[in-house]
Amino acid sequence: MKTIKIIGLIIFLTGMAIWTGALFMGEFSLTQEQLDSFIEEKGIKSELLAKTLEEEVVGETFGTFGFSSAIRGALTDNNVYYDEQIAKYDAAKEWDKKGAQYQYRINNGDFQAFTFNLAKKAGTGFVRENPGLMWILTFGLGILGALMFIFPNLVLLGQPGIKNDHIYHNSATNRGWIAWLVLIYLVAFYLVLYFYSDYVVNWTFILDPISRALNGGDASQWFVYGFMYCVIMITMAVRMYIKYRHNKYQIVRTTSVLFFQIVFAFLIPEIMSSLGKPGYDFKNAFPLDYDFFFEWNLNTLTASGGLGIFILVWGIVLTLVIVPVMVYFFGKRWYCSWVCGCGGLAETLGDPYRQHSNKTMKAWKLERWLIHSVLVFSLVMTLVTLYCYFTGAQAFLGINTNWIKDTYSFLIGAWFAGVIGTGFYPIFGNRVWCRFGCPLAAYLGFVQRFKSRFRITTNGGQCISCGNCSTYCEQGIDVRAYAQKGENIVRSSCVGCGICSAVCPRGVLKLENGPEKGRINPTQVLLGNDVDLMDYVNNEQHSA
Repeated sequence: MKTIKIIGLIIFLTGMAIWTGALFMGEFSLTQEQLDSFIEEKGIKSELLAKTLEEEVVGETFGTFGFSSAIRGALTDNNVYYDEQIAKYDAAKEWDKKGAQYQYRINNGDFQAFTFNLAKKAGTGFVRENPGLMWILTFGLGILGALMFIFPNLVLLGQPGIKNDHIYHNSATNRGWIAWLVLIYLVAFYLVLYFYSDYVVNWTFILDPISRALNGGDASQWFVYGFMYCVIMITMAVRMYIKYRHNKYQIVRTTSVLFFQIVFAFLIPEIMSSLGKPGYDFKNAFPLDYDFFFEWNLNTLTASGGLGIFILVWGIVLTLVIVPVMVYFFGKRWYCSWVCGCGGLAETLGDPYRQHSNKTMKAWKLERWLIHSVLVFSLVMTLVTLYCYFTGAQAFLGINTNWIKDTYSFLIGAWFAGVIGTGFYPIFGNRVWCRFGCPLAAYLGFVQRFKSRFRITTNGGQCISCGNCSTYCEQGIDVRAYAQKGENIVRSSCVGCGICSAVCPRGVLKLENGPEKGRINPTQVLLGNDVDLMDYVNNEQHSA
């Protein structure tokens, strides 16, 4: 079995190497017809830019990075020229001429999309011409190798039950060199995905046939990400099924997050797009779905007829009614551990790193400051956005709407949720984003802490203080401290994953949705030395 695992690891790494190497394959050669077509499609008015691209790019052959560099260079030169023109007419107080120059500039934030779309047209070579073979050599080998590495655990782990042996003796799960290599790869992946998507055009060629079958169009970098996200979750879910096969809660929960990710977050939006409708993830609630109230989204929904209006109403009802009501009955676990795609990736890909969550008081304080700050940030951004949308103003209380949207998207949407939130799994644990940054988790946490039937009950008399529960709590909660006192666990950050209960060798912990009365008992300490248990039980029965 160990030999199968080693072979599987080699196959997996081969697939990863080909996937990474695909970025450097092929050539990019833009024709005049492609350039003319692109300029007409995008309505580009700058003759200077068209001329520069014609002279410096058309007919030339580039590699991936050379092509991107040439296009971005042309865009930069174009904007430098028109910025100088704007400054010149401003000094001369020729306002009409100054205003006319802006139509020739390309928004700096559009450089990435501009270059990506041109690269889609100009790409040639083995990857583009053989997407099926490349899929087999990348995704196929990756999936096969991963499953060959995972399935032997059915035998190697022995009888069903939690086996966490040697995780602190393994470089991959103890912040060793393997973990750091994984971190570097993940961070680099997210940096390229968010800020240099024109570098990953070859990856999109591999998935173009699947994208056309689902939505009728070529694959974008976000289609690649969504497809990879689902494949990784499915593959790592197999690992979860084997590891937690003794625990029905974990089996059902893993199946649930898979279903919502594949069907709601991936397939339904793609199919809706193929029908000319807004691609919408019906489970994605505000403020996690932070651009729901952005002008472009509101305009798209209101212009999409009845379905668009339904999505608009559904999104508001989901946030204001369904989410808090469900948290009241079931705690935030119904969303964070059963529905959310971020939670789904954390519970599958991130499960090997869950022991790295920081349990110190400093981390807890940082958690509360950070996550609530992000929630306030998202609410202020939305307030400014809605005010400007309905009044036509550009700013509210001196806050420019475009500035605050761009800042939030860059800092929270890209860096915190993506680069840090997932990239740092191997070092900081699998719930970095959920614990420190997710504004929806902060919202759910308020409801769970102050108005919910959910709690984790503990049987203090059975606790042997082994510490498994605290070690594997991905949210950094010192579960053992509660268990030792026999105290209910009611914490706003608890996502109800249930792993603390699954790893407890004595059955001390139980996830419950009982009445609110008696949910928090911080002063009750049940110890055999100073409590007459029979009196205690009789009093409890009498009071009940």
